Amino acid sequence: MKITRKEFLELTGLSVLAAGAMHAVHAVKAEEAARPSTAQADPPKKQMALAIDLRKCRQRPGCNLCSLACHTTHNVPQFTDPRHEVKWIWNETFAEVFPLDQNGYTRRNYTGSPLPILCNHCDHPPCVEVCPTGATWKRPEDGVVMMDWHRCIGCKYCITACPYDARSFNFSDPRKALPRINPDFPTRTLGVVEKCDFCAERLAKGEPPACVEACPEKAIFFGDVLDASSEISIALEESYSIRRKPELGTGPNVFYFL
Repeated sequence: MKITRKEFLELTGLSVLAAGAMHAVHAVKAEEAARPSTAQADPPKKQMALAIDLRKCRQRPGCNLCSLACHTTHNVPQFTDPRHEVKWIWNETFAEVFPLDQNGYTRRNYTGSPLPILCNHCDHPPCVEVCPTGATWKRPEDGVVMMDWHRCIGCKYCITACPYDARSFNFSDPRKALPRINPDFPTRTLGVVEKCDFCAERLAKGEPPACVEACPEKAIFFGDVLDASSEISIALEESYSIRRKPELGTGPNVFYFL
């Protein structure tokens, strides 16, 4: 079969375009394969969780020893501008935290008794999925959602993705907003996000989180909820508990006893 010069050039051009397209597809696939996956292939061997007994917690109205211990230990800055507040543990009213669980009993018993709030270290943390640099990840060994502040670029995607408002952004230099610095824990820098990490540095030494140790009412439980013999698992078996926004499917690992 004879073809004209024009037809030959057209066929050659199509072949080059096809080869280029295939090369581009293979390049994209190679790049995706090399990129660290945010998806968790296997469930953690442990899942560390925290539970707060509000029945005990409300026995000390106005108590903030858990957040004070946390913020002092982790060099959390104390900005005077409320718009720039940085918090790892903070207090909210029951109505704000559990608007769908309001009834006469809860209104009567929890009015004026704020609840401690913190990162929920979710089973399926949306913050991990949206982080473009891998600065936040879920540890496979114990399920703690961690942060690497050196890799954080301050894009705030994780802040937007978190349905619990558990992340704070440093709009100013946090080192200038510290009355004193704990030399045993790193300070952060301007333009990064931070949050509770379940006191990972204390867990490495076999110690409980600072908030657990500081609570005078022993109202905070911590441990592996996958271990049926752990203190927190036994407490969850014996008491009715609720979690924040479980309907979102994130699997929060902070529980509240009523």
